[in-house]
This record gives sequence, structure tokens and C-alpha cells, in this order.
Amino acid sequence: MLVIGEKINGMFKSVREGIQTKNKKIIQDIARKQLEAGADVLDVNVGPASAEPLKDMAWLIETIREVTKAPLAIDTTKPDVMDRGLTIAGENSFLNSTTGEEEKLNALLPIAKKHNAKIIALTIDKAGIPNHAEGRLEIAANIIAKAMEHEIDTSNLYIDAVILPVNVAQQHSAAVLETIKQTKLLCDPAPKTILGLSNVSQGTNVRTLVDRTFLVMALASGLDSAIINPLDKDLMDAMITAELLLGKNIYCDSFLNAYRKK
Repeated sequence: MLVIGEKINGMFKSVREGIQTKNKKIIQDIARKQLEAGADVLDVNVGPASAEPLKDMAWLIETIREVTKAPLAIDTTKPDVMDRGLTIAGENSFLNSTTGEEEKLNALLPIAKKHNAKIIALTIDKAGIPNHAEGRLEIAANIIAKAMEHEIDTSNLYIDAVILPVNVAQQHSAAVLETIKQTKLLCDPAPKTILGLSNVSQGTNVRTLVDRTFLVMALASGLDSAIINPLDKDLMDAMITAELLLGKNIYCDSFLNAYRKK
């Protein structure tokens, strides 16, 4: 599974402090720790408190680039910030994210095409998030069709079925798993699937347990990627073990260490 580390986000107090004081060490330490823990990609989000998102995003990416060339997921809803962020981030970047709303696709898909960026697309439209898999899949199909119009390779699409907190939308969990399974059937080459995992446990008393249980269930349903906290060792261990049991890695008694050393 492709692991996207979620910790460089201005919603977190330490990251917000780092941005406001332009303390590179705070940001670079978080970047290094996530990569050492198993992140393949780093999500980069200035957060809603930023007064100058364009400048702050540029500073964040430049700061990260001083210590790693790892792929970055530029996490913003602002097209100008996205364009600038992808320019600085360079190759193998992700656009995080668009929804299935036509105006957002029209604004963001050309930016992704310009930078040859992978695209994270949420199964949300003007009516919101569908309650059932059928509605999510319909939005996913529309996203795929729009990507094809822009001559974007569908294998560069990452469809997010949008999991909601289990304590307020319990029925959505099964719909998300079914969407993950069926997304692979929508076109050839098939799009990939992704989740912003931590949403499922928001507001619960046992967040890490909920997160790792749902991650294992999603992997068994065909999940390709997730935006997670790689510093949660139990979560990472669950992911590694699930992939082992799914036959994606070869067993050895030290399979956890072997995965982390690869």
C-alpha cells in the first residue's frame, strides 16, 4: 500500500507554529520521522489558519525539499496555491484533491495535466456525499470521464470513497468498502483507490483501534493507498500484516522489520 503521511498539516499545533515562526527544524523533523516510519509520500497542507497560503505553501515545500526528494501531495482547495505547490514539488507529485463537481474538475484537472501530477479525487458532488456505494460510483465514473476528456491517464487517478466518522455515519463504512471493490471495474486501466483514513475514527474513544481495523478491512477490499499517521506503530504493523496475509509480501519470522528495511 502506498502510505501518504498526514502530519505536515497546519491544523496540527506544532506545524502551525513552524509555519508562523518559519522554524524549518519543526517541519523537517516531522518530514524525516514520517519517512523513517514508512511513509512513501508526504501530504503538505498549510491549514485553514494561514493568512498567506500561497507564500506559506511555497515555504513549506522548499523547507521539505532541503531534506528529502520524496514525493509530495499538495493539499489545498485553491488552484493558484496548487499550481505553485506542484511547480516547486516537482515530479511524482499528487494533487490533493478535487471533488466530482464539474467546476472543480475544470479548474484542477488542467493543473494536474500541466504538472503530470497524480490526482486524488473525492466522491463528492454538489449534493454532498452519497449514502450508498452506487452514488459514490456514479461520481467516480464522472470523474474518470472528465479525466479522459483532459487526456489524463486513468491509472494516475486515486478515487477516494470518502469515509465519514463511524459515530455519526456508521452505515457509510460498508458503502465505502463496496465502492473500493467496484472502482476497479469502472475502466481500463483502472483507477487506484485511496482513503483519508483518520476521518473514520474522529470523535470516538478508541481512535487507533477503529483506524487500524478499518484499514485492514479496506485493504482486503482492494485499497491501494491511504493518508494516515505513519508514526502510529500499531497502525503500520496492522497494515504490514494485512498485506502479508493478502500475499503481497513473502513471509519470514521478522516480516515487520523486513518491510521497514526494504
